[in-house]
Amino acid sequence: MRPTPRPELFPAHTPAAPQIFTIVLSHGPLTRAEIARRACLSPAAVTKAVRPLIEAGYLVEDVDEESRTALGRPANPLRVDGGRALFIGLKVTGDEIIAVLSDLCCRIRVARHVPLGDREPKAVLAEMTGLVHELLTEAEGFGVQVRGVGVAVSGDVDRAAGMVRYSPFLEWREIPLAELVAMTTGLPVTVDNDVRALTVAEQWFGAGVGLSDFALVTVGAGIGCGLVVGGRVVSGAHGVAGEIGHLSLDPAGPQCHCGNRGCVEAIAADSAIVRDVRTATGTPVADAAEALELAHRGDPGAREVYARAGEAIGRAIGSVVNLLGPERVIISGEGLAAYDLFAEQIRDAFAASAFGTAGRCDVRTRPLPFEEWARGAAATAIQSFIRSDTHKE
Repeated sequence: MRPTPRPELFPAHTPAAPQIFTIVLSHGPLTRAEIARRACLSPAAVTKAVRPLIEAGYLVEDVDEESRTALGRPANPLRVDGGRALFIGLKVTGDEIIAVLSDLCCRIRVARHVPLGDREPKAVLAEMTGLVHELLTEAEGFGVQVRGVGVAVSGDVDRAAGMVRYSPFLEWREIPLAELVAMTTGLPVTVDNDVRALTVAEQWFGAGVGLSDFALVTVGAGIGCGLVVGGRVVSGAHGVAGEIGHLSLDPAGPQCHCGNRGCVEAIAADSAIVRDVRTATGTPVADAAEALELAHRGDPGAREVYARAGEAIGRAIGSVVNLLGPERVIISGEGLAAYDLFAEQIRDAFAASAFGTAGRCDVRTRPLPFEEWARGAAATAIQSFIRSDTHKE
């Protein structure tokens, strides 16, 4: 196996450089004056920060021919050169690994899906390593080095420590995943909760661009929530934040895998819906797809299960809005396939639980393919590269 070249460091020669680069990444092209306004910095501070970024090729100045001949200093816009660096994103589910090779603007260049037959950490690590080296080979065709790897895993993930504290779908506890992947790939590695990773991508490139406060709620195998408050993704003091799936709505309700009863996830996650549809209809549905098909055929018991799930999700969203007052809540995840069955209940429960003007929050849906979760993982790698806070080899 050939050695991986040591990645170069991001040229952040001033404390403002990561902030400025992120602003251009999300909103560019922008002139220096526009960057200064958005960053609340002086023009001199912006000029000092962007000069080494331009010299290193991370920012490109688009020369306006008209402004070239105008009096005074030209206001040429700056943009990120997406082809300057590549990143790998890995989303690990209980059934498969989705891998993407993205550029610096988080545009997917290559995508791969590998089924996961064995969830033991050693077996998963081997599959991840194989995918990384496969994508490193793909990167050679672009003539650009891969600067980092991002890994997204569901559950309690401590990004600062690079640890998967607990992942219920993988049945992992206390796995130092960042260290293990860095050892086998030779690249800087960032490991984060999958919903938080997706939230980073939505903040930079999706429905959260330009918003200082929003929430991303995901429905499907689990019920997750990513939070952006004051322009920053909230991780919590111990790496746990936004776990609305474990809000207990009914202390006498069904038991959740976390050990509590009546959690949103125990009512509205795919496995809970399958369980309740079996009970309500007497039909041995095998998975969420069969439960959904039964409900779409009009079975009243199945439809009632989805209605209860929608009510639980709506109440959970109401709790988020009451606590944080976000401008927007984005609902996504594979569970949106059933949205027509519980959209009304989500809206009604949200309206009933939102306090006062919190009910004005813009609640919208955004279907995303699974590659977007891996893209979110790549976004965390880009974020760590810009901030130089990744786990090095």
